Amino acid sequence: TYHDSARRAHSIAAQGGINAAKNYPNDGDSIYRLFYDTVKGGDFRAREANVYRLAQVSNEIIDQATAQGVPFGREYGGLLDNRSFGGAQVSRTFYARGQTGQQLLLGAYQALARQISAGTVEFHNRAEMLEVVMKDGRAVGVIIRDLTTGEVTAHSAHAVILATGGYSNVYFLSTNAMACNATAAWRAHRKGAFFANPCFTQIHPTCIPASDEHQSKLTLMSESLRNDGRIWVPVDPGDTRSPNEIPEDERDYYLERQYPAFGNLVPRDVASRAAMRMIDENRGIGPLKNGVYLDFSDAIERLGKRRIEERYGNLFEMYERITDEDPYTVPMRIYPAPHYTMGGLWVDYNLMTTVPGLDALGEANFSDHGANRLGASALMQGVADGYFVIPYTIGDYLSDYLNTDPVPTDDEVFTDALIDVEERTQKFLDIGGTKSVDHFHRRLGKVMIEYCGLARTADGLETAIEEIQEIKRGFWSDLKVLGTADSLNQSLERAGRVADFLELAELMCRDALDREESCGGHFRMEHQTEDGEARRDDENFSFVSAWEWIDESTPQALHKEELEFEYVPPTQRSYK
Repeated sequence: TYHDSARRAHSIAAQGGINAAKNYPNDGDSIYRLFYDTVKGGDFRAREANVYRLAQVSNEIIDQATAQGVPFGREYGGLLDNRSFGGAQVSRTFYARGQTGQQLLLGAYQALARQISAGTVEFHNRAEMLEVVMKDGRAVGVIIRDLTTGEVTAHSAHAVILATGGYSNVYFLSTNAMACNATAAWRAHRKGAFFANPCFTQIHPTCIPASDEHQSKLTLMSESLRNDGRIWVPVDPGDTRSPNEIPEDERDYYLERQYPAFGNLVPRDVASRAAMRMIDENRGIGPLKNGVYLDFSDAIERLGKRRIEERYGNLFEMYERITDEDPYTVPMRIYPAPHYTMGGLWVDYNLMTTVPGLDALGEANFSDHGANRLGASALMQGVADGYFVIPYTIGDYLSDYLNTDPVPTDDEVFTDALIDVEERTQKFLDIGGTKSVDHFHRRLGKVMIEYCGLARTADGLETAIEEIQEIKRGFWSDLKVLGTADSLNQSLERAGRVADFLELAELMCRDALDREESCGGHFRMEHQTEDGEARRDDENFSFVSAWEWIDESTPQALHKEELEFEYVPPTQRSYK
């Protein structure tokens, strides 16, 4: 991990919970219903088989986590409690207040620490993977750089597993940690691993709005808040009163009005686009008119402040620290922000990429969420892939290499890879320009959020590709990286990551331009229903777009994996 500890992994940001079909509230949930909701929530752009497996193992995930000591919330009688999340009409989300990801991470980390102590796992922290090493068409190891000393080393293995997260930081401003990046996945892509559905990105509807144009990080407010919070804007676009002064009949609870069946618990893509429409109608709130209200006054009156504090206390505290506003007395201000990426490395049912011996897990792959991930499903997929899928599927590949040693690190393939990494690293230092890494990253983010964010058009995407290419030319001619390669150098780290983001961003726009339909988080303005909802084209685009790297001067080649729906026939999504 490039963190100082595995406990710093960005899984801690999955605040709200983790789904499972245990049906503890006895409200009609089942494995099939979780499967159905996930396929529908992804707008019918995911493989049925992978999604059903995910639903099947969801119950075992809760048993595993509880056995590891994860302190899930419990109801008065002592049984595990559940809450609701977007895209479902049952309560199936297990949670640990507003820090479920952190508690799951600590449970897994304790198990990892025990194996490190037993000598069965060798752990490298502050180390970033910069290359996948190939021999005879298969992955045989990796090249890593020690981020503290700058030392570049080779590591050999029978197989390589990437569990390196998503690429939302391509937008510069996102809810992801500042260090989150796509370098590991992109290095794998350049070595032959197909990249699937890169344009399927998720804009989360409940984040703290940006306060000015110089901000470098956005903060997530958990989707779980939509259980008890009600989202609204003033009816009058020119209303400048404080929210508590606006009477009920002058408030527009627009999600409850537009989607009465699901109300505030519609899926994330639907909620985000609805908020965008409110802003476009000049009904935004806050100093920059870039937010909507999330109001807990009804829930506090109905349940009491103590109950709300038990459920969301740490989230309310975080919000107050950042905004200096008390959400117990004043509605929260929220707005959509880049959060999660459904696209990723293409994998088969066994989670292996198109490179033999190279597997991708969790958000690093594309497999389970289609065009839109439902809330509380990221942790479910990450734990399922790591605990209940890869331990059983990787043996199928490894069985061919029983009683064989890994390729030695003094082999030519490793020495060549080491030279390539060192030359690429030095290349950043040798540019000797005048602009910082963040200058180019911020420019890229503005292009991506404007043209390949919540809403996309053909003209906008073509403009984005041209502007990205211009930014890329400036990056390689006018970048200034201070320091050296043989020491701690965070500017050098970011240079490598932004170089990969520039290539990935262009592919995202090309993928979005190629997909002439709207589905889930991919919303093409030319393809929408009369009431502004996404309109799919199942006849022409019911496939996974898998892009193959060719070379530096040739665009990626498109391969299509046709999707077949045997148990959940595609229909127009409706949450009304």
